[in-house]
Amino acid sequence: MKRLVTGILAHVDSGKTTLSEAMLYTAGEIRTLGRVDHKDAFLDTNEIERDRGITIFSKQAVMSFGDMELTLLDTPGHVDFSAETERTLQVLDYAVLVISASDGVQTHTETLWRLLERYNVGVFIFVNKTDISSFSHEELMSMIKSRLGDCCVDFTDKEGLYEDMAMCSEQLMNGYLENGVPNIRDIRSAICKRQLFPCYFGSALKLDGVSEFMKGFDEYTKNPVVGESFGAKVFKLSEDEQGRRLTHMKITGGTLRVRDLLCGTRNGRDKWSEKVNQIRIYSGAKFIAVDEAPSGSVCAVTGLTQTYPGEGLGAQSDSEPALLEPVLSYSIILPDGADIAKSLSELKKLEDEDPQLHILWNEQLHEIQVRLMGEIQLEVLQRLIAERFGMNVTFGRGSIAYKETIAAPAEGIGHYEPLRHYAEVHLLLEPAKRGSGLHFYSDCPEDELDRNWQRLILTHLEEKQHIGTLTGSPITDINITLIAGRAHQKHTEGGDFRQATYRAVRHGLKCAESVLLEPWYEFRLEVPQECVGRALTDIQRMSGRFNPPETLDERAVITGAAPVFEMRDYHREVIGYTGGRGRLICLPKGYEECHNPEQVIEEIGYNSDNDLENPADSVFCSHGAGFVVKWDKVRDYMHIDTGISFEPEEEEEPDVGARVSAYLDSAASDKELMRIFEKTYGSIKSDKYHALQTRREPAPKKKTKVSPIPKGPEYLLVDGYNIIFAWEDTKKAAEQSLEAARGMLIDKLCNYQGYRQCELILVFDAYKVKGNPGEVEKIHNISVVYTKEAETADMYIEKTAHKLGRKRRVRVATSDALEQLIILGSGAIRVSAQEFRDEVEQAEQEIREFIRTMRF
Repeated sequence: MKRLVTGILAHVDSGKTTLSEAMLYTAGEIRTLGRVDHKDAFLDTNEIERDRGITIFSKQAVMSFGDMELTLLDTPGHVDFSAETERTLQVLDYAVLVISASDGVQTHTETLWRLLERYNVGVFIFVNKTDISSFSHEELMSMIKSRLGDCCVDFTDKEGLYEDMAMCSEQLMNGYLENGVPNIRDIRSAICKRQLFPCYFGSALKLDGVSEFMKGFDEYTKNPVVGESFGAKVFKLSEDEQGRRLTHMKITGGTLRVRDLLCGTRNGRDKWSEKVNQIRIYSGAKFIAVDEAPSGSVCAVTGLTQTYPGEGLGAQSDSEPALLEPVLSYSIILPDGADIAKSLSELKKLEDEDPQLHILWNEQLHEIQVRLMGEIQLEVLQRLIAERFGMNVTFGRGSIAYKETIAAPAEGIGHYEPLRHYAEVHLLLEPAKRGSGLHFYSDCPEDELDRNWQRLILTHLEEKQHIGTLTGSPITDINITLIAGRAHQKHTEGGDFRQATYRAVRHGLKCAESVLLEPWYEFRLEVPQECVGRALTDIQRMSGRFNPPETLDERAVITGAAPVFEMRDYHREVIGYTGGRGRLICLPKGYEECHNPEQVIEEIGYNSDNDLENPADSVFCSHGAGFVVKWDKVRDYMHIDTGISFEPEEEEEPDVGARVSAYLDSAASDKELMRIFEKTYGSIKSDKYHALQTRREPAPKKKTKVSPIPKGPEYLLVDGYNIIFAWEDTKKAAEQSLEAARGMLIDKLCNYQGYRQCELILVFDAYKVKGNPGEVEKIHNISVVYTKEAETADMYIEKTAHKLGRKRRVRVATSDALEQLIILGSGAIRVSAQEFRDEVEQAEQEIREFIRTMRF
């Protein structure tokens, strides 16, 4: 018999728990069908869940059907509890994604789809509520294919089923061509490999299509491969009615028995070993105690006090950091007379169960803080604290959970040498990929610093939440490497390296160029057609970006992204201006550069120099006494010189003659380019090259230090129509002929490119041209782009600037204020239309002046 662990996932109100109920009833595990709205659903075991009518905590049910023993994990559908859902995905063999036929594929559905892809989980799709849907069967399948992929195949359409299957993988195609029917083993394999996604339709409330779905699930799934050695993945912690700590885990290999000794590591360094007291197999609110749990089963274990969600036991490795993160930070206001230390200790138990809460004590503000996804989670947490710990807490107004990172490498130095103590640490801080978090490495020779000291330094790096220097927010997306260190044979103690390491991190952040990050929402906004203009204006006002609106019945659907700071209360505005007919769904998208950093930094008012808990200064010793050296003077006192320098290199600006000569060299082989040049600056006599040779040595230019820039050519992106209508001469030409204005601008930019020797891309809107696939044309020495249908010039420029800006210096010429703001967030340099005009005119003037001096 197959033993499978399957999760049920869905956007809230898609009927996920109702489908779980229907499956249990169909399998004969329950005798009566419960309902969420009747507060008697089998898997809604918590009182808070019954009151709210939503799933908050993942639940387990066990059933047998056909050739399988199925452990069903019902997960929360509300976005506020998506962290609980993501933790559950780590232990699934398969997933059932429920889609509401009345709403179609929603934003959170797509987020769940990406999570399932990340954790490589095979998926069956059940389209629920078909009895109340306004969409046809064909319209629903078309929507699913367009939003989730062409390999979503309707398994209820027997006529075209095998042909549709064959299009999903080469192996299925071969079977179809040879036998007219794909091999059943190949179908199971394709589903497991996420090459094929079966789709079923029905109404769970009416038990319509549920039996057919379960038969198909039984037929097209296979036993997962398990290891022989013991392994387990912890995915959840909870407490039973008696307050006993429960560790929920999936056995991924071998067998777990009562009284087995399990071992692990806490915080990457503290080793623990504890015995299993009891093994429970839960189904709904009830459980049975067993002596052993074989591989493939999900159980809850008592006796373990050091485990954490995502931990791998035995042969199983730990999970990667969660993809979804909380975006709001709240202060917890304790009742009068409450013991702060005791309360913090109690609240930390909740963080053990949900690590994403990040419950901590803020020393500067003297308050307990917690991070949450949204207001629903806050209300649930408030009630949970009252029930678990008897504390009636309140919360301060939510603030944005900012983060900080760095824009360029920096060296951090920490020295700690009061009397009879000694440690020095040198760290290299480098910016990492957005969303990658913090990573710690060592590149220090062991003959300079013993391996044990190096391990201790890495431990100190990992043990603390390091904060930035702009707002005191946690740092992220940085690679920190130990590059040098020194200990004293007699005076160094373990605590010395803790102090030196913390100070080195802080010193590096003070020396680096810090960047403030803010959380962004991915949104789906549905409004009546007559409200589209208002919605798009609001999104631009909120510094957001959006895709072209789509039409759905009499509604317009707008998708895009915007800062949480701007959009978190926008749903109230939507209800107001649409008369209750609009709907806004927001999901965490991740972190991007803050759109208003100056305002945020000023409002938070953090002063890194006054933060005594996180000093950047170092302590040195002289004449038997320690003294503090300010962070910006530490290099003058340090004992180790790593030789690393981040001073910008000196660059010499090329003289005008060299630029013009280089342009003429390239133009000489292009008659049309030479025509443009001579049309602008006059004809060059027969001996072009001799005439333009420099006849006297130019005065030596003073060398200046400039900021380091990425290597390779400079890219200049120009918003064509924006510039045409911003410049008077081209605007006047456009009034007579837009084509003539385009030609005038192209001629000007050909000359400018020849002078600047940059990679120039001129972008024109063509998004209103029906069926236009987009076009890139090389005109002489510049690239001219005509955007495709439904893609504006600013959308193309934003996309291209973001792509090129990772490795190249990118400038964007436009007068569009919103586009300038977006471009700044992409790492490109903004150039206004007037500034660009001045550059072009200056280049033309310098060329003319040089040619005039060469003619005499």
